[in-house]
Amino acid sequence: MSGLENRISRLEGEVSGLRSEVGKLSDRVSRLEERVGRVEEAVNALRERVARVEGIVEQMDKRLNHIESELRGFREEFVTFRKEIGERFGRVDEKFLVKSQVLGERFLESSQALGESLTRGSTG
Repeated sequence: MSGLENRISRLEGEVSGLRSEVGKLSDRVSRLEERVGRVEEAVNALRERVARVEGIVEQMDKRLNHIESELRGFREEFVTFRKEIGERFGRVDEKFLVKSQVLGERFLESSQALGESLTRGSTG
């Protein structure tokens, strides 16, 4: 029986070693589960941040589209304004030219009349 007792003692030692290894593995699994839990929390927090950022990007995209639309409108108004200003300055230039010509003609007529008057006065 001593052979059987030795074998039982050796098996009990192996079982004890295996139980110790199972305990260590169980502790390791617990630590890994805790780490996985923290990683899952971090992933969920990142997903929430990504969702917020996506929402912000979507809002910014809408605002950008609105601004681009307004800018197109402003450009159209500016082109119309430039055209109107050009037309108005054109009319002002035409009126100025006509007035300048009329004033020039009146000046010549006045100069000629003055010259004639002075010539008559000095001869007569």
